[in-house]
Amino acid sequence: MDNLSVVILAAGQGTRMRSNLAKVLHPIAGKPMLHHVIEVAASLEPQSTHVVYGHGGEQVKECSQAYDVRWHLQSQQLGTGHAVAQATPAIKDNQTVLILYGDVPLISKETLSALLNQVSNTQMALLTVILDQPAGYGRIIRNENQAVEAIVEQKDATAEQQTITEVNTGIMALKAAPLKKWLANLNNENAQNEYYLTDIIEMAVSAGIKVATTTATDALEVEGINNRQQQARIERYYQQIQAAKLMAQGVTLMDPNRLDIRGEIEVGKDVVLDVGVILEGKVVLEDGVRIGANSIIKNSQLHKQVEVAENCVIEDAVIEFQASVGPFARLRPGTHLHKKVHVGNFVEIKNSELAENTKAGHLSYLGDATIGCNVNIGAGTITCNYDGANKHKTQIDDDVFVGSDTQLVAPVHIKKGVTIGAGTTVTTDVEENQLVVSRVKQKEIQGWKRPVKKNKQEK
Repeated sequence: MDNLSVVILAAGQGTRMRSNLAKVLHPIAGKPMLHHVIEVAASLEPQSTHVVYGHGGEQVKECSQAYDVRWHLQSQQLGTGHAVAQATPAIKDNQTVLILYGDVPLISKETLSALLNQVSNTQMALLTVILDQPAGYGRIIRNENQAVEAIVEQKDATAEQQTITEVNTGIMALKAAPLKKWLANLNNENAQNEYYLTDIIEMAVSAGIKVATTTATDALEVEGINNRQQQARIERYYQQIQAAKLMAQGVTLMDPNRLDIRGEIEVGKDVVLDVGVILEGKVVLEDGVRIGANSIIKNSQLHKQVEVAENCVIEDAVIEFQASVGPFARLRPGTHLHKKVHVGNFVEIKNSELAENTKAGHLSYLGDATIGCNVNIGAGTITCNYDGANKHKTQIDDDVFVGSDTQLVAPVHIKKGVTIGAGTTVTTDVEENQLVVSRVKQKEIQGWKRPVKKNKQEK
C-alpha cells in the first residue's frame, strides 16, 4: 500500500523472560519473533516500516540488518503512546499508520488487511479479541449503540468494567495527522504513570472519528509473549498450523503434535514424516519421500521416493531419485547423492558427490570427494582431505571397490575399476583396473604370553 506506514513497537525489556537476550529476539519456529512481525508487515507492501527499540537494544538492530526498516530509539520506557511518538515524526500526515508489536509474532496478513480496509478520514480501526479470562487486558467500552467509546486498562477499570470479555489487542490503524495530534495530548495520569496509546480512542470519539473494530477469530493469533510459558504455547500453536497445512497437501504425519517446521517447505504427494522430524530453512520434499523419526533436514532437496531413516542430519544437500540415507547418517553442506545411492549408518559426507548406484554402507567419512557410479565404499573408509592448512580433493571413478578400513590421502585419483584391499592406505594415484594393497605382512609369534597385571605385593 503506497500510503501505508507500519510502526512496530519492540522496546519492551522482557524482564519476565529472565534472559540476556532482548525479548523480541526470542524465537518462534527458529526465527526471532520480531522478524515474523517485520515479514508480515512487508507482505502488506507498505511505503515504510519503523521499529521502535529500547535502550540497550543494539542487539535487536544488529540481528535485523537484513530487513529494510527504519529504527527509532525509545530511551525511556514511558508507555506505548510515548513509543509510537518516537516514530511518527518520520511519517507523512497523509499516511495510514498501522501499529504492531514485536512480541505478537503470529498476527496474519489476512487479519491486518481486514483491519486496514476499515480506515478512512472519518474512521480508525481497532483489533479486538474475546477472551474467557480477560484479566490483565484493556477492556473495550461500548455505549448503548455498541459503538466504541474508550479502552480502560485493567488497573484503572471498575469491578463492572472488569467483567467485559472483549479486550484490546493493541493493534490499530488510523490516519497519521490525527494520530500525531492525539499523541501530543496524552498524559500519564493513571495507575502506571505511563502514556497509554489506548487513550487516543477517547480522543478519536470526542473528535467525531468513528472507531471500527475487527475481532480476531483466534486469540492465540494476537497473543503477546512475555514469558517462557507463553513462548512455548505460541510455538506449539504455530506448529499445529504448519502441520495442518502439510496434511491438507497430502502429507502423512505420524503424529502432528511431534513435528517442527522452521522455514519454507515445499511438498509433493504421498510424503510421510515420522515423529520428531525437524524441517528448517528451504526444504523441498518431492513425491513419495519418507523421513524417519528424529531426523533433521535443513535447506535441502529430496527428490522422488527418497528414504531417510531414523536419526539423520541432512544440511544443504541434494538427494536424487530413490536414494536412501541412514539411520544415523550425517550429510553436511555440499553433499549431492545421485539416483539410487545408499548411505548407511554412521556415515558422514561433506562437500562430496556420489554418482548413481554408489554405496557407503557404514562407518565412513567422505569429504571433498567426487565419486563415480557403482562404487562400493567399505566400512571404516575415510578420505584424508585436510593437511592441517588446506583441503584437498579425492576423485574415485566408476566401478571402484574400496575395501574396509581404507585411508585415501588426498589429493588422490582412483581410476575406473580399481580394487583397494582392506586396510590399505592410498597416497598416490591408481591406474585403471589395478589391485592396491598396502597392509603389513601378517606375523604369528609362537609362545607369546599376554602380560598380566602384577599384584601390589609384587611391586
